[in-house]
Order: sequence, then C-alpha cells, then structure tokens
Amino acid sequence: MFDVRIIAYAPNGDRLGLLPHPLAWQTGHPLNDVPSMTLRYSRHAIGADLLAQPCEVAIEWSEDGQTWVEPPDSRFLRIRRGTAVTDESGVETFELPGYGWQLRKIVLFPGPAPLVDGKRAFTSATPGSILQTFLAEAKVRGALPELDWTFDTEQDSDNKPWAKILTIYYQPGLDALTTLINLAEQSVVDFRMVGRTLHVYNADSALARDRTAAPRVDLRLGRDVLDAPDTGTLEDAASAVLVVGDEGFRRSYSSSAVLPWGRWENYIGQGGVSDEGTAFLLAESSLLRAARERVQHTREITPYGARWLPWRDYQPGDKIIAPASGGALAPLRVRQITLTKDDKGVVGGNVVLNDRFLEQSIRLARRTAGIVGGSTASGGSGAQPAPPSPRGRTAAKPVGLIVNPITYVDATGHAQGQITATWGPVLLDVNGEAIDIDSYELFMRDNIVGAPWFLVATTEPGTTTATYSPLLVGEEYAYKVRATSQGVKGVFSDDYAVLIENDDTPPPAPTAPALAARLGVIHVGWDGLGVGSAPMPSDFHRVQVWMQDPLDPGAAEVGYLQAAGSIVVTGQPYGALREFWLTAVDHAGNESAPSGSAVTAAVQLVQGDAADESITAGAIAANAITSDKIQAGAIEAAHIGANQITADKLEAILALATRIVAGDPNAARVELNAAGLAAFNAGGTQTVLISSTGTVSIVGQLATGLTGNRLVINPTGATQPEIRFLPGTGTNPARMYVDGSMYAGEATIVTVSGVDGTGTAQCQVVHAATDYRVHIVNPTTGLAGGGYLFAKPAELEVGYNDSSANLNRFKFSAASTQFAGKWSFSGGEAGLLMRSVSLSGGSSYTVNWTFTMVTVPRVVFTADNPLPDRLSFHMRNPTTTNFSLRSSESSLGSPPVFTVQLNMRAWRM
Repeated sequence: MFDVRIIAYAPNGDRLGLLPHPLAWQTGHPLNDVPSMTLRYSRHAIGADLLAQPCEVAIEWSEDGQTWVEPPDSRFLRIRRGTAVTDESGVETFELPGYGWQLRKIVLFPGPAPLVDGKRAFTSATPGSILQTFLAEAKVRGALPELDWTFDTEQDSDNKPWAKILTIYYQPGLDALTTLINLAEQSVVDFRMVGRTLHVYNADSALARDRTAAPRVDLRLGRDVLDAPDTGTLEDAASAVLVVGDEGFRRSYSSSAVLPWGRWENYIGQGGVSDEGTAFLLAESSLLRAARERVQHTREITPYGARWLPWRDYQPGDKIIAPASGGALAPLRVRQITLTKDDKGVVGGNVVLNDRFLEQSIRLARRTAGIVGGSTASGGSGAQPAPPSPRGRTAAKPVGLIVNPITYVDATGHAQGQITATWGPVLLDVNGEAIDIDSYELFMRDNIVGAPWFLVATTEPGTTTATYSPLLVGEEYAYKVRATSQGVKGVFSDDYAVLIENDDTPPPAPTAPALAARLGVIHVGWDGLGVGSAPMPSDFHRVQVWMQDPLDPGAAEVGYLQAAGSIVVTGQPYGALREFWLTAVDHAGNESAPSGSAVTAAVQLVQGDAADESITAGAIAANAITSDKIQAGAIEAAHIGANQITADKLEAILALATRIVAGDPNAARVELNAAGLAAFNAGGTQTVLISSTGTVSIVGQLATGLTGNRLVINPTGATQPEIRFLPGTGTNPARMYVDGSMYAGEATIVTVSGVDGTGTAQCQVVHAATDYRVHIVNPTTGLAGGGYLFAKPAELEVGYNDSSANLNRFKFSAASTQFAGKWSFSGGEAGLLMRSVSLSGGSSYTVNWTFTMVTVPRVVFTADNPLPDRLSFHMRNPTTTNFSLRSSESSLGSPPVFTVQLNMRAWRM
C-alpha cells in the first residue's frame, strides 16, 4: 500500500532518523518554483528531539513498505517554527521551504571584468554559464558547501546541448534563486532539486513528459480522483487592447471574444515598439490570454485504490489525462502536486492542472517577456561571419549579438516572423579609447553569401535592443549591428543567422458535429467553436468533415466548413450507420486532433417506402396504377417512351405541381421547379438559381470567355470572393477581392495588379473604412518595392520604401507634418538645397551653387570655426550661380589662416 514518511537529516549531513509521529503535514511541489512543507509535531512525541535544532526534513514514499524513495523537490529546511507556551500538548508548527530556497543566499559579486553601467555582463552565454558563475564563485567563497549541480556550460542536466543563449546584464547583489526563476519565466530553463543537487534542463524538455500516449496516465473520478473543484475568473478578460510604443506609435486591436458585459479594454505601454508586426504580436498575446474565463483545475487524489500514483507515475510538468471542466477526460499538464497526511495517518493530496488554454497563455506570456526583454535566442545559428575592415577612427564592434526569432499569426491569419536583437553596449573605439555612441544600426540580409545587406532598425544612444517584422517564415536571415559616433560608422559585429520557423501549432480540436437525418440526406452541422467553447484562432482556415462506416472503418473527407454552419451528405443507403467527426486546419496546413464523433443513418423520405428494387413488374396488376395514384413529379423522363407525349396530350398551359429534372434527382442535375430554374453539382449542392423574381445566384466560377481577354468571377481555387481580369495569354491576371479578416467585421476591398516582366513588382490597393493604401511590393517576398500612399482618418503618409530600407516619406496629420529621408538636388530646378562647404581662411569668399538656379535663392548658413569669439560673416551679392561672404577678420589687417566649415540651406521662392 502506498505510504509516505518523514526522515530527518543533519544540516548538510547524514541521516538522523525517522520522525514517526507527526500530527499532520502537507507538502507542495510546484513546477519551476521552490517547494514548501508545513509540519505539526508534539514536543512529547518520539523524534521531537530531532526537530529541536535546525535540520533537514525529507519526504519518502513506498508501495510495499520495504523500498523507500525520496522524490525530487522533497528535501526541506527546518528554519521556521512556532508554538504556544500555554499549549500543554506541546504542539509545534514548522514551516519548511525546499532545499533550493538557499539559492537566495548566493548573490552575484562584481567579478574580475569591468562593470557595464554598473552591471555584470554575460554576453552570448548559455544558461549553464550564467548559473554556474553564481554557484562556482559562491563555492570558492565557502557558501553552500554541500549544494551540487548536474549541468555545465555546454549541456543541461539531461546531457543535451543548451538550446538558447543569452546576452544579459545583472546587477551585483542579485541572488541566484531570483535569476533561476526569471530564466524559467522566460521559457529558457526548467529546474528542480533532487536531494541537495540542482537539476536544470532546457525548457519544455525533460520536465515536460507526455504521458497521454499508451500506456497513458489517466486519472479517473472515483478511482484516482475523489473531488474535482474548478475555480474560474473573468478578472483579466478583455476584448480590445491599446498598444503604445515609441515615437508616438499607437495602435488599437480587438478580438472576436464575446464577453458578458460587452467590450472590455486593456493597455500595453512598451518602449522600443515602433513597428506594426511587434505591436500586433504583443496585442495578439494579450488578447488570447484575455479571451475567456481562466479556470484552475484542482483534483483531489487518493493513493488508496488508485491506479496511478504521484511521483511513481507522474510528476510536475507531465502532461496526463484527467477530468477537465464537466468531468470529461482531456489532456492536462501537472503544475503542482500537494501531498498530505493527517493525524489518523491517512495519505491524501491534490494536483493542480492546466488545460491547453492555460498552457498556451503561459507560453504567450513567456514569448512576450522575450520580446520586451530581448535577452534570449535559439542556439546553433550557423552564421559565417565576415566583418568588414575598420575605416579610420571608429567605434569598436559590438559583442554578444543574439537574435531571437518568433513566429506569429498576423491579422489575415497567415504566419509571419519577428525578431528581437540584443547586443552589448560599445564603450570604446577601435584604439581602446572611450567613445560616446550616437546610435546603433541593425542590418539584415538573406543568409546567402553575396546577398545585399539593408538597414532595418536604428536605436537611440543607450538602447541595445531592436525588433523587426514582418519576415517570411521558413526563411533564414543573417543580422549584424554597428555603432555610430558623431556620424562615423563603427565596425560591424559578427554575423548572427536565424531561421524563422514555420507555424507548427494546430488549431484546437473542433466541437463534435451535430447530425440530423431528414429528407433522405444527412446534415452535418458545426457551431464554429473548439472544445470547451474555445474560439478558433486567427489563422483558422477550415474544418474538414470526415465520414466512415463504423462497421467497416475507412475515413473519407466529404466536405468542409469555413465557419459555423452545415453541409449536406447525400447518396447514403437508408438505415446504414455513418460516423462523422471534424478536424480543424489552419492556413499553414496544421491539422488539429479529431473532434468527438457522432453516428446517424439516412432515413426514408416517407415512412413505409419500399426498398430499392423490391417491387417488380409481375407484382403490379393491370390498370392498378391510375392517375390518382401517381405522385406529382414521380414520373421522370427515363420512364417515358420516345414520342409518347404529343401536343394533343398537353394542355395549352402546362402547370407544374413539383419539378422537371434532367439528370440524377439527388446528384448532378438541372431542374425546373416552383422556385425557378436551378442546377446542382454531383454532391447535391445547389450551384445556380434563376428565380421567378429575377434573382440570379451562381456558386462557382463565372467567366466571360474561355480564352483571350476575359473577366472571371469567383475563379476556381480562390479563397475569397474574387474578380479576376486576365490578359490574352491568361497567365498574369489582375485581381479584386473582398477580405473580411483584415479588419474584423469589415469588408475590405483589395485590388492587386499583374506582376511586372521581371517578377519583382506588383501594385496593391487596399480600400477599408479607415485605411486606404496604394503601394508597390515584391510579390515573392511581400517587401516594399517603391512608392506608396497610406491614408487614414488621422493622417496621410506619402513616400518611397524598398527592401534596402531606402525610406523617404512625408506624414501629414492635424498636429504637424513630418519628413524622413534624404534631400537631393540635381540642377537649377531644385527647390531646396542643403550643403556643407569648406572655406580656407581669409576676409572674403565666393560660394558657388555648382549649377545655375532658375531664380535667386534665399540662404541661411552657419559657420563652424576655431575662433567663434572673433569670426562673423555677412552675405553679399547673391545671384543664380553664387554669393559672396565678408568676414570680420578683415579689420585685423593680416588675419590668421584657418579653415571655416560653412553649413547652408537655400531655397527658391
């Protein structure tokens, strides 16, 4: 029988003995945190003397009472106690943290290298390097002599290479426990203690075992689980979020979540965010976490009669099968195990479980921490550095560049990439002298030898983190960064290459289909939701409908749905059972687990209908079938002999009681009925209706011709309602379609031209209620490729942008007009001129425009010189070709010779 006991150990020493008579105790074992224990023990009981002084207390479990095992995170420190001196029973209460609590007693010292802004730098370091620095240095100082660890700078405690590296700066005095928990919260590591030894693993690896496959761990009500309380809250729910970033960046995003009291709003203020992709990613994470009620599943467990036991069969971090909301079994992750033993010696406890939604919420929170912190990146970049040679006196190259790639789903439901780059600050120039940095420039290229680099981000002077998006998934990019000082470009860092991984997260399993058998066919319906009433994610594409004979299994897809609704399945034998289920597919092709299934059978149109071919000609008496026995519409063309119906047999006006059918009455056909003229495809779905009221409806492609210049409406293969304009060859069409997902609840018209002869340029026009866009893009990469115009209610932006980050733009708003880019001049027609010229010392100068202006310009200038208290200028005789300057130095007779740098701006009226 399963039992648990308590053993006392000397501090960092040997076993002292058994604590046989506790009044009661309770332990909590959370994932990635410090465990805790509460113990009540009488001073009069055997073994109380072992608790009289500080000691260690260990929990051990056994199935047979012979072999005892101390599970992970089960060694505690007796450091806090309480008692009432008036209590004659002498009961003392001990509160014991786990052995790993002592990591808070290890602090980071400054170390041998100079501090960076008062912090100790860890550049391009593994988690093992960082943690081992804390622990090994503390060991040298004599701290925690018996604490051990099973990882090193290269491998985790499972002997696997570290999956992530970091560039991060820690303040001296920071303790090791805070650092360890912070790394776990950013999804860098998982950790636990085994006795006095610290084990640290790559996140979601050794401590994320999948116990849902055979032989799966399934906790069942009445056997393993006694009670199953759920605690839910809507406190953090929201359906809209405002993202506020740098440079006046503000964007509002909303979700399809339906909350009981309508729209609830949230706010994200994050410095360093100034691009749409990063803002959308942060908003998406926030909205997904706040889309519904958050429920914590607590399951009371019993070891008596249970099939599955804690620690033996499952531990914190494992995914198991357990009762979810409503009691249905579902995959859940163990977040904490709590064990108890009462004064009667009865062992019990509970497990705290997270469903798929809560686990997704935790991952999103960690991903957001990575974006705003920018301290981690996946390892194994494989980049081939080729830094350029230094040019003159320049800033030294940045060190510790790491790039963290993230895949997210944009507003259209398609996967995109985003990166967060981090590097160490540059403090010296190439000669080792102190230098002030104006900014940092992050460059990017396809990770191909010889591919061009282009600038993607420029930071403020003290900022060593930058983000960039969107990027194509499945592509590999290389990055490098350099510092600038007083306009001089510094040395580039080493290259860092990353792969933008494809989206591999499937949608949730759909709810089970709702079946109805009527009119001789089967209707398969879906409510548009995932299991547990979860809304489908933004990258949802369709739900596939699967059918099989449950007595002769063999699944076949019989249709699909892109939203809540139903399909009709025809051609099934009466009374034959058919099993249906659904799977959800996203835009990336990821397919969910199957939904629950449902079974039904097609029923006859009229109860008592004869079975197929059961009535033969010999069974029908002569003259038994008369006109009053023939159902309207029952005699079709195949039943009538040639030339049997002549004009004299028809009335002047032929009134139809039901319909005239050409083809299979239940499949591909054209029919004339009371509603009008209709056509149906092989699946029995209506594709054409010409009604008596003049309405015409067509499902499928409508073309004005088969070849040559033509117009095609709803072309085959289109994912949105679309009009396609094809040239004579038909290979390079222009398109116009309506996109309802770009702005939720709003029909957006998108027009796309054909592609140019080089395959690198295409014009796109977007018409939305609050957004009008015209831009040239590269159809292959989706990157900007030329001029553009963006119009919104609050602003208008006109400019030029391309894949090399050549940006020149005007942005007009009610508050101001902004310009970013470069001014240039090429002749006398120039309206604005900005130049800097060098003049040799003297009392008079002539400054040339370098061309003849159409009219005499206006001029403003300043002069940089070594004698600002003596030198002043005034302008004389401006013309269309030049102007002259007179210096106050002329009054000195023989002025010294020196160089004057003249900075001027001129413009024509």
